[in-house]
Amino acid sequence: MNLMLMGLPGAGKGTQAERIEDAFPIVHISTGDMFREAMANETPVGLQAKSYIDKGNLVPDSVTDALVKERLSQPDVDKGYMLDGYPRNINQAHALDDITAELNKPLDAVIDIQVDPDKLMKRLSGRIICKNCGATYNKFFNPPKVAGTCDRCGHHEFYQRDDDKPETVKNRLDVNIKMNTPLIDFYQKKGILHRVNGDQDIDSVFAEVKQVLQQFAH
Repeated sequence: MNLMLMGLPGAGKGTQAERIEDAFPIVHISTGDMFREAMANETPVGLQAKSYIDKGNLVPDSVTDALVKERLSQPDVDKGYMLDGYPRNINQAHALDDITAELNKPLDAVIDIQVDPDKLMKRLSGRIICKNCGATYNKFFNPPKVAGTCDRCGHHEFYQRDDDKPETVKNRLDVNIKMNTPLIDFYQKKGILHRVNGDQDIDSVFAEVKQVLQQFAH
């Protein structure tokens, strides 16, 4: 069973990836891990990627594609894989088609965990942290029991990390929506896109994911 996992930041992709990995004999391949591994092992493509990353430059698609091909050629993915964070654009999606055709490991399904962007704004920009003890809350979903007072230490000052601030979160979501839309269309046309409602508790989301995946489990 060969999968690709999609979802906007905050949609719960990481949690579902862990659940899938526990329930099915497939290898979770996240782009970040793949880059780190290839660089640590000093593979030719890993060294090439490192030369861009060290200069603070974006790694070109051709290098990322080569890295994915190198990873998917390894024997541990013969039973199946789950791609997370790749492809990120339509050129990479076409490259993945070529790679998986050549290796005879085509994608069976693309799972898109869907949550309304406005709800994700609340999920991601609601996080506040106690200045004194570091306890984390969400203004909307998990506020302190007494407004403005930390449950753990009774302190009254809270702060927000820069990447949790509404304008930063909105920008991140907008960039991701723009990036994901062509991919969703591409996989929908191929007939392998499966939408899952991410706006429910973790177990219910996984039950939906599992329902989709069971038809591909060998």
